[in-house]
Amino acid sequence: MIEIRWHGRGGQGSFTASRILGAAASLYGNKYSLAFPSFGPERRGAPITAFTKIDDTKIRDRSEIKHCDYIVVLDETLFTPSFFQDLKPGGRILINTAWGERYKEISQDLIVTFDAEAIAQEILGKPVTNTAMIGALLGISEIIPIEAGAEGINNEFSPILAEKNIRVLKKAYEMIKGGGYA
Repeated sequence: MIEIRWHGRGGQGSFTASRILGAAASLYGNKYSLAFPSFGPERRGAPITAFTKIDDTKIRDRSEIKHCDYIVVLDETLFTPSFFQDLKPGGRILINTAWGERYKEISQDLIVTFDAEAIAQEILGKPVTNTAMIGALLGISEIIPIEAGAEGINNEFSPILAEKNIRVLKKAYEMIKGGGYA
């Protein structure tokens, strides 16, 4: 089973990203999935954790994810070195940041940094990074095909928003695949 934990702040789309990825995996990626949030104080800007589980067989464990294959951080202020203890062997941490150099000193092997906000700002006109982070995650993991991710976005948004978010997804994916990340 592939287990992904998302860290963001209320309003950034962490749970939406988790839900899109889960739906894309089950509806278009021939997988089973679960996606669910864990909220603290439910308000904009409060830390939010969301979870996505993806497997080839039915998922019966509905508990929060403690040991992750991937930890996706939409707001870098939420990153903490304790995340390393939560990674499974071979796991990776994906961080949205414009300053990737600062994380190279911490770990070059376990951390992938990516400026999702720049892509979102360019295409969407606002710093909503969730679909860019899905694209980057698919670029480093190949959990599901990028086409399945695009269909998941089509399933979630109105046609106009879907078209823009699919562009964000694909640009992030291509940048990660091409090595053009921070």
